[in-house]
Amino acid sequence: MEIRRRTSLPWLALMLLLCLCLGTGTAKGDISNQSSTQNTHWQQQQQQQPQQRYQSHLNESHAVPEEPPPTISIVSSPHEMHLTRTSLIFGLTKVPANESQVSARCQGQLRQVQRGILTKQPWAMKVLDASGTKPSGFVYGQNYWLGSREACSGVQRPVGITLSKNFERVMHYGIITQQAPFDMDYRVIYLSHSSPWQVEIKLMSEQIIHIGLCLPRACSSQEVKHLAQEYVTGGMFTESEIFDIRPQVVYMKDLQLKEVFFERPSFRLLVACVLATGALMLCAQQLTAAIKAPPSTVDDAGLLAPAESEVWRALHSLLQWRRLQKFVECFDVPTNWAKIFAVRENSPNEIPLMNGLRSVCAIWIMVFHVVWFMYFTVHNKTVLVSYAEQAFFQYVSSAPLLVDVFFTISGFLQTFNFLRNSQQIETVRHNRLRQNLKLFGKLLFHRYLRLGPLYLVVMATVDLVYAYIGDVSIYHINERFDEMCSRHWWRNLLFIQNLFDHRDMCANWSWSLACEMQFFILANGLLFLYVKHPKVTKALVASALVSTIVWSYGIGLSIKFQLSFDAAFATGTEIYTSPFVRVLPYILGAITAWCLMERCLQVELSESRERLYWHFALLVFFGCIYSTVRRDLGPLMAITLFVMGRLFFSLSVCWMIAGSAGGRGVWWSRLLEAKGFQHVSRLSYAIYLLNPLVIALFYSLTSSSTHADPFMLCVVTCGFAVICYLASILFSLAFELPYSNLSSHLLRRDRTSSSSKPKDA
Repeated sequence: MEIRRRTSLPWLALMLLLCLCLGTGTAKGDISNQSSTQNTHWQQQQQQQPQQRYQSHLNESHAVPEEPPPTISIVSSPHEMHLTRTSLIFGLTKVPANESQVSARCQGQLRQVQRGILTKQPWAMKVLDASGTKPSGFVYGQNYWLGSREACSGVQRPVGITLSKNFERVMHYGIITQQAPFDMDYRVIYLSHSSPWQVEIKLMSEQIIHIGLCLPRACSSQEVKHLAQEYVTGGMFTESEIFDIRPQVVYMKDLQLKEVFFERPSFRLLVACVLATGALMLCAQQLTAAIKAPPSTVDDAGLLAPAESEVWRALHSLLQWRRLQKFVECFDVPTNWAKIFAVRENSPNEIPLMNGLRSVCAIWIMVFHVVWFMYFTVHNKTVLVSYAEQAFFQYVSSAPLLVDVFFTISGFLQTFNFLRNSQQIETVRHNRLRQNLKLFGKLLFHRYLRLGPLYLVVMATVDLVYAYIGDVSIYHINERFDEMCSRHWWRNLLFIQNLFDHRDMCANWSWSLACEMQFFILANGLLFLYVKHPKVTKALVASALVSTIVWSYGIGLSIKFQLSFDAAFATGTEIYTSPFVRVLPYILGAITAWCLMERCLQVELSESRERLYWHFALLVFFGCIYSTVRRDLGPLMAITLFVMGRLFFSLSVCWMIAGSAGGRGVWWSRLLEAKGFQHVSRLSYAIYLLNPLVIALFYSLTSSSTHADPFMLCVVTCGFAVICYLASILFSLAFELPYSNLSSHLLRRDRTSSSSKPKDA
């Protein structure tokens, strides 16, 4: 018995040891299987976690009431102080405000935004990201801290984007789908600053900081302005301390079109003009169809409904009036379209080089306007101005000099057409003062009839467009032409806007048109006087030529004129838009026409010398354009370069015109005489009036600031050229050619009636 007990104990121990080993192996296998399972499902868990977190945040956002009670606790974050000091939208949520200045609803929703940012809820992170903060480039003019308007819209509605689930992503899916628990709006607040750490160019509005904010709709603009003022004056803004910005809240935009926009007189005027012009075009079409159709077709009303038949019958009977027919025919679209695109051989009585000069200069000035209006949206203004002072880009920065080309051509044509009209000269010579005043008024009326309708329609469009962009554009609009046009429309109506400060003009680029009208009146008066008293007129013209040069010197020295862009802009009223200064090329053009008609320019030149003079004129032309490559000159040198440069520039244009009138030229002048320029020349007036408006409109509607880059500027300029070209065709068809046709018809009728009077007698 003892032996059995002793032998069973080792066997029992051996069995226990065997079981222990088997259990250990099983445990190891389970652990290995568990690790393998975790590795297998890790990717799925990673894909599910963002969705679970998004769902939890989404549930939490829906669970949070729209207006949390004041006792709600705001969680803390290590980034809270940094956000308060750098982000305006987060700083606004930290500003303490009493209920008399900020409503409880607005304050509650701002607190909810704050809590959402600190807890990193997707919708709140989108709010933070959509609101602007200071970017780099402040020293060179980066004042557009706009954030993202599109991102703020994404807070309100899911982003329309489809993503495949076949790929791993570390993103939170809530940034695509999660929406704010209340309505949000994108608004822009404008702060003026006086930082010494930004280049101050003194070309309007560069010291206005634009900050885009994604805000609760419950907060009014006045409430946000108050909170922003408290924030920037309370020393909470880090950038203010670093760059000594010292910001002050100016105003705020909600970027919504106001209802008063549709009550503006310009809106009603434009609608009336469009409806009246459209009706006249339809009448012209009906008149043309009635003339071409057989009488039976015209009288047959069986194909029309009774009401429509009565309308067309009444219209047809009304168009039987002969005078009304002639008026309506002026608005015939196919005829006017053919006139715009007509290209024919140049006649001997024409000066074809003028077409090329007009076309090239109109497009050239448009290129300058692309750069000029870009200045107000560009975030590296200093770099843009530095480009303009480089030698290569002088053809752009000196483009305003090309206005003198139009003045020279106008002075030449005004005198040339008057002096070769022998019948009109005899009429003036035999007329008494009263009769000549009547004839003078008739010429002025026809000039106004040709220029006025398109000009006035564009002026009303400028008022309406600037009222629109003043409401909806993210940019601070310094030149509020809608306000200027509402106050000073009568100046433009009388073509005297250039006699006032250039900062108070409606459509300030129209100053040259006012000069044209004033020079036309002056030239006609002198031409009428020349017919009766030629010696007196010659003395007056010579005195005017000397006087404008002396006046320019006197004004330039008195105001210490300089060629820098800031000084040129500041002295725009005294120098740039003054008719007493700008009359010089007009006088030179008129003298050239007189010399040509009086055979004073009949000089025999060899072919080689004449070709040399042509090339020398072109050299002078471009030399004057590039003469301002040095702008750091004193007042005396600056005004001398300005006056003498314009003098020789106009003389070079006079040589080109006189040479083309005599049928002479070289290879490059033949290019300017190409028939293709006839089409563009007919549109040059509309291009001149419309291109600043089109450029300003498109720049103002962009959602982010632009960057001054020469290569992209070339692409943008080409796009603007196409848009301005198409717009000029439309406006010329509707508001220029019909009234030019009407003027021509009235002049033909007057000549016919005057020639038939002696026969009747």
